[in-house]
Amino acid sequence: MPVIVETVVQSSAQDRTDLEKIYADAPAWLLAPYPDAASLVDAGLAGGWLIAGRFNARLLGAAWLRQDEGGWNLSHLCVRKITRGRGVGQRLIATARQRAGETCQPLRLQAPARQLEVQALARRLDLTLVDLAD
Repeated sequence: MPVIVETVVQSSAQDRTDLEKIYADAPAWLLAPYPDAASLVDAGLAGGWLIAGRFNARLLGAAWLRQDEGGWNLSHLCVRKITRGRGVGQRLIATARQRAGETCQPLRLQAPARQLEVQALARRLDLTLVDLAD
């Protein structure tokens, strides 16, 4: 069964637990400017920006995908530690690229630019890195 990427509009109690587990594995800098995983999830749900990868009814990875006048911004990308390396993040990124392509707008990675792993990810994905502080 493949990972299905969806926009999380209404979350069940299980979805909420899964989302908090996903972001519990995240480094503190990925949660910024939010103090904790619950606050990040609340903001993403309220804004309608949260996309997530679902497999066997469970959410395994999530990210924010927001559109503005200049294109699409992918941020707060995280996959549960026990699930990493199995293509969940790639599916989230592919979905973000597809949505951007459908509107003929660029996809950018929005994250703290000072993080070396973020710089490497942006290069590997051939995405423009926009500092989260901007």
